[in-house]
Amino acid sequence: MIERVPLEKKQENSAESDMEIRPVKASDADAVAALLISVMGWIPDDRIRAFLEWKHKENPFGTSPEWVALANGEVVGYRAFLRWEFLLPNGETRRAVRAVDTVTDPAWQGKGIFRRLTMTGVTALTEKGVHWVFNTPNEQSRPGYLKMGWRDVGRLGVGVRFLSPLGVARALRARVPAEKWSIPCEVGLVAQEAFADTAGVEGLLEKLPPPRGVRTRITPCFLSWRYGFDPLHYRVLYAGTSLEDGLVVFRVRRRGAAREAVVLSVLVPGDDKKTRRTLLRRVAREVEADHLLCLGSRGLSEGFVLVPGLGPFFTWRALANDTMPSLPDWDLGMGDVELF
Repeated sequence: MIERVPLEKKQENSAESDMEIRPVKASDADAVAALLISVMGWIPDDRIRAFLEWKHKENPFGTSPEWVALANGEVVGYRAFLRWEFLLPNGETRRAVRAVDTVTDPAWQGKGIFRRLTMTGVTALTEKGVHWVFNTPNEQSRPGYLKMGWRDVGRLGVGVRFLSPLGVARALRARVPAEKWSIPCEVGLVAQEAFADTAGVEGLLEKLPPPRGVRTRITPCFLSWRYGFDPLHYRVLYAGTSLEDGLVVFRVRRRGAAREAVVLSVLVPGDDKKTRRTLLRRVAREVEADHLLCLGSRGLSEGFVLVPGLGPFFTWRALANDTMPSLPDWDLGMGDVELF
């Protein structure tokens, strides 16, 4: 159990020059978790430490580069970049990182800690040959990223499919962020069990067409990790009798009073439209939810409607490679950009 640790009030006249910025050490784990819990308002329980370990240590693309800011030997700021890899239509791979967890002790806000931590990471990752950094910042943090050289790629489109008149009413009232943790669901298979079939995953991936645009480099190890954290309750439905026939990954969460089924990924041989439709219809029919949510436009013909202003802002910054794909050149699903 991680306990919420109150942070002592700092001296307002402490000089920024006395602050140390350095990579995270193993001994920082408790202080980082306590800072995240305290500032982000997370409920302190065993899932948080396991969640951070899964996200930043078990990622098959590599361990997350992390930095902390220290004042008087105490952690007052934290910044992490999640490693990612993209596949281009021509078969080339781009090494990237996603700017994810960042937090500053409220007593030290306004002293440039967010910028110093972020730019320290940018410099180090550029020297290591990482090509890009990307993220989906909120309205509060986006201006700060743009000042540090990030560029707006565009707003990603989000489609919603309402499953009943009552679902429409609940969704319209649920103008709040979705909950972090999922609602347990019994439909389909547990994702980590489905993706444990390495031979089946390899067979399915061999049947996928070349990417239409810049997409995540999908491997059996990636799928096993990405959808393998038990508290998020990722589920899988097959298009046929086996994984190689195609599948959809989804999870159910609450958004206010509404139950929301999030479509994370649809992988089908040849990207067959009929199979995609079959899978989306099954989720709509079998999952107890008020509405379905997906990223992009390929599901819109199946009763999804594009909701203006709902999708996240997608931002990008050059590191070792300065070629930014335009918004139509990206092929992303919710599993690529979900805030996890």
